[in-house]
Amino acid sequence: MTLQELEQLENELQFDQFTNEDALQLGLLLIDYAKGNGKSIAIHIERNRVPLFTYLMEGTSEENVYWFGRKKRVVDHYNHSSLYIGKRFEAGGMTHDKNSLLPPSEYQAVGGSFPIRVRNVGVIGSVTVAGMTPQLDHDYAVAGVQKFLKK
Repeated sequence: MTLQELEQLENELQFDQFTNEDALQLGLLLIDYAKGNGKSIAIHIERNRVPLFTYLMEGTSEENVYWFGRKKRVVDHYNHSSLYIGKRFEAGGMTHDKNSLLPPSEYQAVGGSFPIRVRNVGVIGSVTVAGMTPQLDHDYAVAGVQKFLKK
């Protein structure tokens, strides 16, 4: 996807509100989606930097928890998906690790964390998926939000 397509996706996938119950339902939806595709993923959902849902399916590990933090901090910092930010740096001939001035041990601009954006409010949190490739992690986070917003 291009930067423009990623940005358009973020603008389209907005919530009217996002409650604790919404976080639970989104998390459960993602679990069902992964199971239906035979995938094992780790999921972390936050609102205002407060964890509301975390689940690690069989086959995931503590390492995935480490990746949650690194990817979601990118969303917290830039208010864009972690994939978008990585691609934005690449488009400028740079890498986030070397050129962002943020420590790579704390911030990773790779796919997997997607902003929870509330209409007329802005980004209030993130949904983060780990355990697969960065692109698949991103795709699953997006698919979860899309499915949630369609119901």
